[in-house]
Amino acid sequence: MASSKSTQSSFPVSKTEAQWQAELSPEQYRVLRKHGTERAGTSPLDKKYDPGTYVCAGCGQPLFTSDTKFNSGTGWPSFYDPIAGSVETSVDRSLFMVRTEVHCSRCGGHLGHVFPDGPKPTGLRYCINGVSLDFDSESEA
Repeated sequence: MASSKSTQSSFPVSKTEAQWQAELSPEQYRVLRKHGTERAGTSPLDKKYDPGTYVCAGCGQPLFTSDTKFNSGTGWPSFYDPIAGSVETSVDRSLFMVRTEVHCSRCGGHLGHVFPDGPKPTGLRYCINGVSLDFDSESEA
């Protein structure tokens, strides 16, 4: 059997490309593992404001709570603050400008970008691809 390399071996959740492709939809794989971007306005999570937690679609790690979500008008789910320790950032020079890319700290999945034009109290806008997220609603137990 041919060997398969892990794509993000420095992260706690490390899988081969074949494993990621088998577990994710083609669009999730393109965005989470290949740093793609979904088309603006295509995610139903952009307009979702129910109480709950947004988790990484790749590994299930909680990333953002609904109380930090806001309508940025950009067409992507936006948050002003992640759950502590849930995301990491890196410099993205893939376009004509420098941006700050946001990754899941558990699996390294590409989530989106963070910009310094968000609301108080942080002034940040975490602009996240909805396909990178799953939503866990708060149970009414």
